[in-house]
Amino acid sequence: MRLRSKPVLCNYYVTYRCNATCSFCDIWEKPSPYVTLDTAEKNIADLKKLGVKVIDFTGGEPLLHRDIDQLLKLAKKHGMITTLTTNALLYPKWAERLAGLIDMLHFSLDSPDKEEHDTLRGVACFDFVMESIQLAKSLGERPDILFTVFDHNIHLIKRMYEEICLPNDLVLILNPSFEYNQVNIGNGLKEKDLNELAHWAKKKNIYINEAFIQLRLDGGNHTADPVCKAASSTLVISPDNTLVLPCYHLGTEAFSINNDLYNLYHSAAVKNVIAQEGKLAACEGCTINCYMQPSFAVEINKYWFKALPSTLKYGIEKGTWKELFK
Repeated sequence: MRLRSKPVLCNYYVTYRCNATCSFCDIWEKPSPYVTLDTAEKNIADLKKLGVKVIDFTGGEPLLHRDIDQLLKLAKKHGMITTLTTNALLYPKWAERLAGLIDMLHFSLDSPDKEEHDTLRGVACFDFVMESIQLAKSLGERPDILFTVFDHNIHLIKRMYEEICLPNDLVLILNPSFEYNQVNIGNGLKEKDLNELAHWAKKKNIYINEAFIQLRLDGGNHTADPVCKAASSTLVISPDNTLVLPCYHLGTEAFSINNDLYNLYHSAAVKNVIAQEGKLAACEGCTINCYMQPSFAVEINKYWFKALPSTLKYGIEKGTWKELFK
């Protein structure tokens, strides 16, 4: 049963440029402009009209955008929940201007060991994460640690939790790795790894959407009976101001927004693409977290029930649950 027909999330790519070269991501390899404030202001107003509740300002590295604080202010002006993930290289520069503008601030950290984390990210950013944690806390912020879990670093969860998150009263977000576009991200998470993630999900100050675990156990999205609602639950806006469908990672269609996102979204051409969400050949076996999270929220099925406790737990931790469950 569909609970919500309107989109809930916008993944707004402010640039594809990045100051890291992570081996498990190919976004940083793309040439890219930066979104402009004029187009963003109109788009965000239209996102509000469309019913979007959450804007994830993403990239690339979103803090490379010289007006990122102004973009966040536009979203807050329209009453939206904001989220931003950063490798923290530029956070010390931005910290004071961003204070109070990001509801869910995530610092990426993939190992409690400096050398290992910096190797995974292709740049020396571990020390910047450590500095940024203390700086954010001094400004009254409570960032999360976003830990992308691979088969080769899952054994480090305990140390991340005990050495970094608990002493700083931070939530550790466990982000299971996924494959896309033949990007090599490791050997994949096995059933024993998923069982370990389920164990950690019960702990205080740890968040993992337990529906992610169930989806992987079930072999991912199946085109014959798709759980993915990426195109109808999430809008993806590119740095060159196009609406990307059915999701960023497939990106089979890109529609020029032309200063009218609201009517574009309701156009026949866009609706035709939305009707194919989760049903394309490339959708078979998909487990991409950033589209499954909103998919689980808009339709009642077994994944909705799996996702509800962990989502509510995190919403209470972050103080956003009332907005999310309106």
